[in-house]
Order: sequence, then C-alpha cells, then structure tokens
Amino acid sequence: MPYIPFTDEQKQLANSVDLAEYLRVRGEKLERAGIEHKLIYYDSSGKHDSITIRGSKWFDHKNQTGGGAIKFMQEFYGMDFQTAVQELLGRSIPPLSNIPPKSDKQEQKTREFKLPEPNSDMHRVYAYLIKQRYIAPDIITHFAKQHTLYEDKEHHNAVFVGVDENGVPRQASKRSTNSYGNSFRITCQGSDTRYSFAHFGESKRLYVFEAPIDMMSFLTLYPKDWQKHSCIAMNGVYENAVLAALKNHSNLSEVILCVDNDEGGIEAVDRLRDILNENGYSNVKRLAPPYKDWNEVLKAKNGAPALPAVPNKHKEEYHRQVGNLQYLKCRPDKLTSQIYAAFKNEQYKYLAEYALAGSAFFMPKTEQINSECKAFVWLQNKLKGSYKPYTDKGRKAQKQRNLQDCVQEVLHDLKQTARTCEQSVNTAKLLYRLADSSVRMSVEETLSAPIQEQTEDMDIVSESEPCMEFS
Repeated sequence: MPYIPFTDEQKQLANSVDLAEYLRVRGEKLERAGIEHKLIYYDSSGKHDSITIRGSKWFDHKNQTGGGAIKFMQEFYGMDFQTAVQELLGRSIPPLSNIPPKSDKQEQKTREFKLPEPNSDMHRVYAYLIKQRYIAPDIITHFAKQHTLYEDKEHHNAVFVGVDENGVPRQASKRSTNSYGNSFRITCQGSDTRYSFAHFGESKRLYVFEAPIDMMSFLTLYPKDWQKHSCIAMNGVYENAVLAALKNHSNLSEVILCVDNDEGGIEAVDRLRDILNENGYSNVKRLAPPYKDWNEVLKAKNGAPALPAVPNKHKEEYHRQVGNLQYLKCRPDKLTSQIYAAFKNEQYKYLAEYALAGSAFFMPKTEQINSECKAFVWLQNKLKGSYKPYTDKGRKAQKQRNLQDCVQEVLHDLKQTARTCEQSVNTAKLLYRLADSSVRMSVEETLSAPIQEQTEDMDIVSESEPCMEFS
C-alpha cells in the first residue's frame, strides 16, 4: 500500500472508533460482560474469550497485551499501520470525531430508537439507486410503498428500515446518496439488531445479503416471482437479524447465503453456516456472485466498471499447502524424533506430513480405507474440507504457541508403549490436530513473508537421516 500521510486528527479518530460496534459490523461475535464486551473467536485450539473491549480500548488477558483500535487491527487482523487506519476511517463518521467518550454509566443506558425525519420526496434516492446503482425502479418503489425505504430530510440519505413481526420499525441504516466525495453507511442509534431491511414471502427460502443495496441488486437481476421468497440484509455479516427472521417465520427452512465474494464474505459463509447449524438450521447453501458483490454484477451487466471477486488468501494458501503434502510411510519408532526435529527446525511442511502420516497409522481402518496411504488421502481431504478461515485468527506468535502446545501434547502421548483401540483413536486425533496447526503456521509464514523471499528455501531439508520413506 502506498504511504498515506494521515493527519493527527485522522489518526486520533481512527484510534477512537468504537471497537464493539465495528466488530459487530465486521461479523465478529461479542458477548456482553458488564460494561465491557468479550470477543468470542476461534483458532485451531478451540474457542477463546480472553479479549475484553470497552469503547475503543481492548485487553487480551491471556497474553497480557492491549491498546487502542489501531493496535487491535494490527494485532488481531495482522494489518500494517496504514491499512489499519484506512480501514477504521472507512467505518467512522467525521461529524462524530469531536464527541468525547461517554462515561461507563452513560454507556449502560439504552439509547432511544428514532427514525430520521423523512423528506417530502425521494428524488435523490431514486436518482442514486437507478443511475449509480442500476437498481430497477419497480424494486425501489415496492420498498418505498412498504415504508421500509425513504429519503431523510436533513442530508437526503437513503434510509433502509427493519420492522418487527407487527410492522413496527425497530432498526434503520442510512446510506449516503452523494455522487461525489466520500460515501458512508451507518446504523441509526438505538437500532435493534434483531431486525433489518427485509422482505418476507410464503416460500421456505430465505436469501441472506450483507447490505440492502446488494439485496435490491439481486432482485433486479432475478426479478421473476421474487416476492414469493424471503430476503434480508444483515448490515454486515452479523447473524442476529437472520436468526430472528427464521424464528418469527415458521415457513422458512432453507437459507441461501448471498454474501460478498471477497475475503470477509468467504470467511462469513463458514461462520454463519456453523451458527445456523447450532440453532437447528441445517439446510444452508451458498450462492456466490461472480464479481465482488451483487451490485458489481449489476454494474457489469450495464457496462459499468465492476470490482472483481477477491479470494480468501488464507483459505487458498491453506488448500494449496495441504494439497502439496506427500504421503510418507509412518515409522512409529521414529515418529517422536521426527516431530521434534521438524518443529525445532521450523520445517512446518515436514511436520505436517509426519503428523498426518502418524494419524493415518493410528486411525482405525475400514473396508473403504484399508491402508495407511488411503487413510492419508482421506485425512488430507478432511483437512481441506474442514478448514474455516474464521477459526484461523490471531497473530503469528499466538499460532506459534498453539503449535508448540500441540507438539508437547503429541510427544507426551507418543510415550505410551501400548494402546487400547480408544487410545489409538485419541492419538490419531492429536496428530491430525498437529498437522492442521502445522499447515496454519506454514500459511502464516508464507503470507507474511516478503514476496521475494516466499520462493526461497522451499525444498531445503536439514535432516541428518531420512526419517520417513516415500511410499
């Protein structure tokens, strides 16, 4: 990223962003803990809630570190300073920059929800949505007649309204209609996140989008009988409104995730699917736009420049590295020394191969998987299929610690000289988890290394003796 000379005011504004609100928009899971929030996240070692957030400040109790919003973006998302500031500024509103932080007592008060005062007409909203977003006029008119889309009087923003099961407005978000300058989206204060801009039909199908404009773009692209189905915009990738919609509409049993085809959207698919499954909704599918989002598809259809889809770097690199793992015939008497040496020398590819070969050796065989080689391939495919980017959070140092813990647990387990069938299964699971942690660490090293260094020393092995034989 080119250097951006941020002013002191911009840096201060970025560092004072309300982290809890920002993380909700980004799709992270938060739990209230008194006047603070706990960030719930997952990595290869499981679920964690050691990070607490209050306003723009955070603290990681496990690793005894903390700071402001900018440092959080650097530590948790691995961004450099420039990217962190730019990302945070993109989520904040300049007029709020001079408002002092509220006291803890004030934060606990429930903010009153009030819709922005409507304008006498919707000329600017229609012009913006039709001319710049290419959305069909009849789609706009439908929601305008439902009073879930209108133009506010003060700034002429587009206001998207979410109503409850009785038709009472409970949530609203504003989108600027500027044809020049910076655009923004903001959720109105006091909004109930269980409700969002939506349409509910009679079929069993619910289409889920990140933003109202994505939803309206999709309806413009596929207008046939659209009112028979249901659709909802989450205002990010936050699941509250989706769960409430499913609970309040008993006819809904099939969920189609139509979120953006970019890093965040790809990550959100797995997270949302897991959350829905946990709540009893197993019929969840993914419909990815061929461009970055559905409005970009609509732009391309109308001959306008459109942003391409953006792959998830961690997922692509993880799949690539798992696919490159080679089967090695396991020698149980050498496995402990192999794992220790590979970890000590930071040879994560070999560590993953040894661990996966060991897991294949110890796992029970079936008629279909009746050899170690077949078991290795099965486990290799399982690694690919079960990898979820949202569980691959944390800094490089944290992943190094997770890997070290896995190695220690495996080495302790391998000291057993005799195993029951149940113990063998447990050993196979520990080795499988070690293989996963090894690949995650290798991916982190690959993605964090300067481009010119990524191809160096890829095939160098510093072993005194061959520890495993190629099959």
